Amino acid sequence: MIDALEWRYATKKFDDSKSIDSNKIELLKKGFNLTPTSYGLQPLRLVIVKNQDLKNKLFEHSYNQIQVKTASHVLVICIENTVDEEFINHNFELQKEIREAEDEIVKPFRDFLIKDFTNRNDQQIKAWGINQAYLAMGNLLTICAAEKIDACPMEGFESHAYDDILNLKEKGISSALVLPVGYRAKDDKFADFKKVRRPQEETIIEF
Repeated sequence: MIDALEWRYATKKFDDSKSIDSNKIELLKKGFNLTPTSYGLQPLRLVIVKNQDLKNKLFEHSYNQIQVKTASHVLVICIENTVDEEFINHNFELQKEIREAEDEIVKPFRDFLIKDFTNRNDQQIKAWGINQAYLAMGNLLTICAAEKIDACPMEGFESHAYDDILNLKEKGISSALVLPVGYRAKDDKFADFKKVRRPQEETIIEF
């Protein structure tokens, strides 16, 4: 795994003649769905864009980052616009169904979460959701590295434009992060750059 993390880099130029096969896309989908999230609520959805016309439209709202246009697929990590009592209850119904949990066992925690999120404003819930999106991004980047899929994590894009182009409002979600994935172009000079990281002595504290 360390070798895989040494191999990966934020890909600046993809080979647009190469496409990720469906089996590897399935791995990314499963990995996304297995991402740990706060309270296990999964306030996230993943939009996968393969259509070239859509990628071209998204590129226009990605600050000229060519990766969006040349990637095999563009993964858009989205957050739920509404995390309310109904959303929380749905999660606990899944727990009861899958784990065969008794209602009296899950009820105290469910009631706590409903009260907690009722007391949060929209901005607080959005910030919480975006934190979960970063967890998913990290998970996907690690899976990409393990599978020798190139990727470039992106915060620089016009979220509202992405939402409009992909009709995300109708789905009750908003774009939070973007991850173009594919295979590096042979002439991407950044692929051969040595990694620049602070020494472990500066970043690790042990007691």
